[in-house]
Amino acid sequence: MNTASNTASDDARLPVGWRWAPAWVLAYVAFWPASRVSEAILSLGAIAALLILLKARFRDGKRLLSHPAWALTTALFFAYWLPQLVSSIDAFDPAAAFRKTLAGLRYLPFLWLVAIAVATNDGRRKVFRGLAIIISIWSLDLWMQGLSEGRVNFLHGMLDGLYQMVRGQSMCHGQELRGFDRYNGIFGACNPVLGVVLASFSPFVLLAAARRMGALGWMLAAGFIGMAVFWAGSRASWLTYALVLLLTGWQVLGWKKLLGFALAGVVAGALLLASPLSNERLERTAMLLRGDMAGVDVALSGRMRIWGAAACMVEAHPVNGVGVRGFRHAWADCDPAGKLQCTAQDCPAPPVAEWGEGPALHAHQLLLEILSETGFIGLVLWLAGAALAWRAWRFADAPACERARPAMLALAVSVFPLNTHLALYSSFWGAVFLLLLALYAGSLLARDENHLS
Repeated sequence: MNTASNTASDDARLPVGWRWAPAWVLAYVAFWPASRVSEAILSLGAIAALLILLKARFRDGKRLLSHPAWALTTALFFAYWLPQLVSSIDAFDPAAAFRKTLAGLRYLPFLWLVAIAVATNDGRRKVFRGLAIIISIWSLDLWMQGLSEGRVNFLHGMLDGLYQMVRGQSMCHGQELRGFDRYNGIFGACNPVLGVVLASFSPFVLLAAARRMGALGWMLAAGFIGMAVFWAGSRASWLTYALVLLLTGWQVLGWKKLLGFALAGVVAGALLLASPLSNERLERTAMLLRGDMAGVDVALSGRMRIWGAAACMVEAHPVNGVGVRGFRHAWADCDPAGKLQCTAQDCPAPPVAEWGEGPALHAHQLLLEILSETGFIGLVLWLAGAALAWRAWRFADAPACERARPAMLALAVSVFPLNTHLALYSSFWGAVFLLLLALYAGSLLARDENHLS
């Protein structure tokens, strides 16, 4: 029996309640710009998945996922969740920390749902193509905003209009707005995460284009997404996207053609950085050449000050950290600029940080966030999860690695340690990271279709 007929037969034998899983996953991603709606979709999906499993008394699990996929998805979740639990013991507000930690358990059945959604060829094709389409639409919308120099923000305008009809106020009401140094497309000026999202999920677009049109498709998609990532203005997303191009380009183009593409990209990037749009970013980055710590801190948007505070928190709370999302509460005691030698009568106020007033909210770097907020216990658990993910990839066969490649690349570049990061325990980026974990586990260790044949 051929693969296509096997797939159709397998999908037809899935319990009816699970055939909506791919659509649910895509709806959750599509509504990320409307955070409350996406949270509702996630919670309802988790409840529905858990109720269906309980009704079936968790029987016939092999019809949904292979046993290794069940195990890996669950283990990776607990490698993420257990550090949060341990750090809650002596957090700034232990009661609130424990409540938030227990609420985080809702992610586990949702991760099972995501893994089940990509466990068959048909479901995986729907989800991966759907992600590629969503990212492409968001990129096209960002092109419109960039070419119009910010005057046109079509998708966000529609979303904001609906929000105002329901809530009577703008989505960004009362929130800090970013300046002209970046565009944020559908996410709006108060939520500058689009660049990181596009860069992290670009493997789904690039590999889909390469499968359909070969090297030409990859190059066209690379330029299309790359310009959108540039307009989004996050330097962390630039590095993330460069890694995606490197890791996908060598496979599609080969090293020689990739080198030529890279040289052309360097020239194009230099021209873009010299454009009026990027003057502020170029000037900020050029501060690295000053050779002093102050210049480096300006170039890194205050990251040196933040990382110094994170190191202080690690030293003060090495076992289980200051608590997940407790960075802001421990900031005053560890702010390097606030620990100046002074007398009680003449103690200057700390200088205003590069990001403005208020404390830093997180460490802006994966390892420092884990260590400062969850301590060495958290780091050990994260490393254990990374080892499990790598071991699964290492021992998977070639077809499994090929079908999981987009999810693997998206996950790998999102946690690349030599970069700055969004908060891995925030409600948004934490959920994005967990989604990638489930996409990876479910597609790599797909359901044992031989069991159904």
